Amino acid sequence: MLDINQLRRDLDGVVAQLERRSKPQPFLDVARFQALEAERKQIQTATEQQQARRNALSRQIGQAKGRGEDAGALLAEANAVGEAQKAGAARLELIQAELHALLMALPNLPQPGVPDGADERANVELRRWGSPRAFDFTPRDHIELGGALGLEFDTGALLSGSRFTFLRGPAARLHRALAQFMLELHTREHGYTECWTPYIVNREILEGTGQLPKFKDDMFWVYRGGDGGGNGGGDEAQSEQYLISTSEIPLTNSVRERILDAARLPVRLTAHSPCFRSEAGSAGRDTRGMIRQHQFDKVEMVQVTAPERSDAALEEMVGHAEAVLQRLELPYRVVALATGDLGFGSARTYDLEVWLPGQGAYREISSCSNCEAFQARRMQARWRNAAGKTEFVHTLNGSGVAVGRALVAVLENHQQADGSVRIPAALRPFLGGLEVLGA
Repeated sequence: MLDINQLRRDLDGVVAQLERRSKPQPFLDVARFQALEAERKQIQTATEQQQARRNALSRQIGQAKGRGEDAGALLAEANAVGEAQKAGAARLELIQAELHALLMALPNLPQPGVPDGADERANVELRRWGSPRAFDFTPRDHIELGGALGLEFDTGALLSGSRFTFLRGPAARLHRALAQFMLELHTREHGYTECWTPYIVNREILEGTGQLPKFKDDMFWVYRGGDGGGNGGGDEAQSEQYLISTSEIPLTNSVRERILDAARLPVRLTAHSPCFRSEAGSAGRDTRGMIRQHQFDKVEMVQVTAPERSDAALEEMVGHAEAVLQRLELPYRVVALATGDLGFGSARTYDLEVWLPGQGAYREISSCSNCEAFQARRMQARWRNAAGKTEFVHTLNGSGVAVGRALVAVLENHQQADGSVRIPAALRPFLGGLEVLGA
C-alpha cells in the first residue's frame, strides 16, 4: 500500500510514477480522490469546531446550573452539536473506507532506474551465465523425455483436470532431491532460516502481501460448508481462506503487526511449499507440460530489512538464486523487468530465465523483487531504528527456485541420447550418489 500522505503531498508526482506502469486506464481516479479528501478535511474541521463549541457549552451549562438558572436551551444546543458530531463521524468512517479501498487498488511505485516499457518486450537483459549446450543428437523436450521417467500428464489430468501432473518413480525422486538441494544451499550457505508454513491462509494475510483484493481470480479459495466448493460457487462469505499461491505469503506475514529490534534485521526465511494458482489470466499459454501448472512446488526466499539495506538485499537474493542454477549447471540469463511488467507490489524486479533446449528459449525460473514498504504498510510490520523511532521495514521475496521448472531444465539440459539424464554433481548427494537418471 502506498503512503496516503505521499498522495496528499505530491499527487501529481505519484500519478506520474503510476503512469510509468503503462496501464491503458488510470490506476487512480484522481477526481474521486480529491473529492473525498476535500470532504474529509471539511468534516474534520467541522468536528474540531463542534468539539470546541461542546466544550464551551459544557462550561456555560455548569455555570448556569451553579447560578440556579435554566440551562435547557444550552443543553438542547449541546445535544444538537453532539448529534452533528455523530453524523460527521459516521460519514468520515465511510470516506476513510473508500480512501482505503482506493489505496488498496494502487500498485507500488517503480524505483528510479527501472526500465520504462509497456510489457516484457521492454525488459533489459543484464548478463548471462553458461552457454546453451551443443547436442550431437536432436534434443527432446521434457514431455518426450518424461514419459519413461515418470512424468504422467494423463494421470494428472484424470485426477484433477488440465494443468496438473502426476510424478512417479525417477521423476518424483528427482523432484524431491531438487527441493532438498535448494533448502540445504539456502540454509547452510546463504543464511536463511528454514520454515514450514500453512498452505491455507486468511483473507487479511493475502491483503498484507498484495494478492487481494486485486488478484482474487488467480487464487483458489476454500469452502468449509454450504453448497459451494472451489472457485466461483457457493456462499463465499462462509469462507475467507485461500490456498497460497507462494510461500512468500505466510513467510512475509510472519512479521505482521510486530515491531522488530534493529538487531533482528535482516530476517532471512526460506520454505519449500506447493503453490496453487488458477492462472485465470493465462488461458491458452503453456498448456503442454510442466511450465504453467495449477499446482507446483517452489523454494521461496524472503528477506525483511531496514530500508537503507533493501537494494543491497535484492542483489544478494538474486545471487542466491543464481547459485542454484550454477550448481545445477544450467545456462541462464538475468533480466531487469520493465515498469509495465512489474508485479503489483514490486518496486524493482529481476527475473532469472533458464535455457530450455526443448523450447529453444530462455524461460523464467526465478523472480526476485524489492517491495520496499508496500507490503509492510499493509501488514503494519515495523522496526525500531537507532533513534528509537518506529518505521516500516522493507520486504523482499524471490524464488530460490521453482522446483518443477528446475526439473524441466535438468531433464532437457542434461539429457543423453538414450533418453537418460546425467545428474549434476551438486545434486547427486540428494539422490544417494546417483549419476544417471533412467527409467
